[in-house]
Amino acid sequence: MRLKEVSRRLLAALRHGLSRGTEPVLLFPGLAILLLGVLWIATASLARQEYANARATAVLTTRELAETYEAQIVRALREIDRTLKWVAYTHASDNHESILAELGDKGLLLPDFLFTVSIADADGNVRASTRVDGRANIAGTDYFEAQRTQTVFAVSAPQPNPHSRDWTLYFSRRLDKPDGSFAGAVVIAVDAAYFVSGYEQAKLGQHGFLGLLGTDGVFRVGRSGQTVAVGEVVDYKKVVPETEADIDLTRVSLSDNRWDGVRRYTAARALYEFPLAVVVGLSEDERLLPAAARVRGYLLRSGAASLALLALMAVLGRLSWQLQQSRQRAAQEQIEHAERIQYIAHHDSLTDLPNRGFFSHMLNQVLALAKRYNRELAVLFLDLDRFKLINDTLGHDAGDALLQEVARRLTAAVRESDVVARLGGDEFIVLLPEQCDEASLLTVARRVLDSVGKPYDLLGHEFRITVSIGVSRYPHDAQDEQSLLKTADIAMYRAKEKGRNTFHFYSGAENTTTLEHLSLESALQLALERQEFAVHYQNQLDLNTGEVTGMEALLRWRHPQLGLVLPLQFLPLAEESGLIVPIGKWVIETACRDCMAMQQASGRRLTVSVNLSARQFADDNITRDLEAILQRTGIEPGLLELGVTESVLLTDIYRAVAILGDIRALGVRVAIDNFGASYSSLSTLRRFRFDTVNIDGSVIRDYAHSPEDRKLTEATIAMGKDLAFTVVAEGVETEDQAQFLRAVACDKAQGFYFGRPAPHDSAQSTP
Repeated sequence: MRLKEVSRRLLAALRHGLSRGTEPVLLFPGLAILLLGVLWIATASLARQEYANARATAVLTTRELAETYEAQIVRALREIDRTLKWVAYTHASDNHESILAELGDKGLLLPDFLFTVSIADADGNVRASTRVDGRANIAGTDYFEAQRTQTVFAVSAPQPNPHSRDWTLYFSRRLDKPDGSFAGAVVIAVDAAYFVSGYEQAKLGQHGFLGLLGTDGVFRVGRSGQTVAVGEVVDYKKVVPETEADIDLTRVSLSDNRWDGVRRYTAARALYEFPLAVVVGLSEDERLLPAAARVRGYLLRSGAASLALLALMAVLGRLSWQLQQSRQRAAQEQIEHAERIQYIAHHDSLTDLPNRGFFSHMLNQVLALAKRYNRELAVLFLDLDRFKLINDTLGHDAGDALLQEVARRLTAAVRESDVVARLGGDEFIVLLPEQCDEASLLTVARRVLDSVGKPYDLLGHEFRITVSIGVSRYPHDAQDEQSLLKTADIAMYRAKEKGRNTFHFYSGAENTTTLEHLSLESALQLALERQEFAVHYQNQLDLNTGEVTGMEALLRWRHPQLGLVLPLQFLPLAEESGLIVPIGKWVIETACRDCMAMQQASGRRLTVSVNLSARQFADDNITRDLEAILQRTGIEPGLLELGVTESVLLTDIYRAVAILGDIRALGVRVAIDNFGASYSSLSTLRRFRFDTVNIDGSVIRDYAHSPEDRKLTEATIAMGKDLAFTVVAEGVETEDQAQFLRAVACDKAQGFYFGRPAPHDSAQSTP
């Protein structure tokens, strides 16, 4: 009976609908609207497609031209910079003309019909030039004065050519005297129009644009059509927007160019090697002109076809439209209300990301599909590092703004098929249902670290925050939702233990490792009290005499149950917990006492070197503690040397300079440790006052196979000689390495080749 009743009602509704549809008041307007709708929808679709194609072509063309122009300019600038460096490198005497002649004969100078190479002394007097340009003294010019305090690749503002109506650009680099003081500058002059000579009207049109913009916002040169202009001033940040490091495509924007008011598709690319950017623009009117002509034809034909139906639509069409709008508004309001309720229930109110409940639902669905079709998936568990500090110092409003920006960056950093959710607080999670091989996961994790780690602008201040990531995969690590989240959480805490701002893949041994970690950290707190630590010493030899002149102090921990615990296992724990400060003080005092004992036993003057960790170097009491240790042990301050790594110094340069000054004021020597192990700059040796440079063993080990490591070693030793540093090579393991170091005049060396670390009572006084 129920089925018959339902069928009867459906048939009645169908008959009612058909009868209403055949009424003239609805039928004729409906037919007219249908025909007009089809006609104009097709016309609009064609018009949109024409304009879309024209805009896409304009964007693509602009991007290609910008990248081509960038390649041309970078190639030219590198040639200029190469020539500047050759002249600066060979600058060694007052015979500047012979330098230019010799380089010219060797083909190391740029063509003189386009480029003029000049050498000026410290007073700005031009001492030599490949071509006379009328400037006998360049003191006071921006490109010359920029070299007085530092070595930079400087680009001048456009300068009028004294011999013509053209404009000239000057590029310069600093010349140094043997003692490192300012000796003048090498300058290359080139016609500014040279950098826009590649303007092709067939590609760029009458109102296209090529330009070379300085980071100071001053156009060095620009060309539109046949007009070349210089010196236009713009807002550099608005013309050359910042781009994400992992986005390769050049950003193309449509805007009114501020320098001439022409609306163009504009692309700008910063030349990160140089203080310049290239700007390329294509006129919107010129690019859309063919499409506009075709669209006008479509509109004229469609308008003619519509005239026959306009009279009928004038009255009936409007009535029908009003009725339809009324019904649609009511229906749309209901739909929007329902969608809003559902959205609020499933999304985080702060970040608009899926919440924990909705993510759990999606994860279970994806897990079911993965099990059914034998697929893999992965989960990234993210936790912001030291987020509480932001809330405590700037307030919760700043913390909320930071979380919103992190959510936007995470969404932009992953693929469209991936799901980003907020679990609560500063915890986020990412579901990766596709491409879950290790290589793809590494790429995603690094992209997330890079995106989150960029600076944030909060309350007018720039801050940085990092994230720790744990990765868990199905079916390798877990089989269900709870296990996946748990293993990813464990992996995330492992990433925090590794030093934060990194990622870690879960392994089956993580639970055991975590328990061992907790046990080791607990035992570490009692190790100093129970006198389980010992200091071993590795000899440092003078490579000229072969005598032992000092030793490096190395901390060892002999656990009563675990035996010898490696420094790599317990030092990070001590650093993280803060125990490294009292342990470090004990090591310094023990090393000083042992050094005194070894000197009395051998009758020889010996130095002892102790490395400082980042936590020790940041301790406000380091100077007072050192002074107290020197008084208690009675050691001569000059026999104690403290080593600091470059990364610790560069964390806060001004504070580092002050601390190093306080340490040196006590008479204690300072060394830069592990030089060359990671990114190292020889400029660091000039910036800070050191007594010793310790070259890392990895550099010495690879010198025979790595020209870069060989050159770094030779350059470090040479600069150490110039700056009166003592250069110590660490990790020497073979006779070949020792012979190489003697050949390049290295001062001292240490390593297994000369002897292994040993307690002070059994340390060898000879290799």
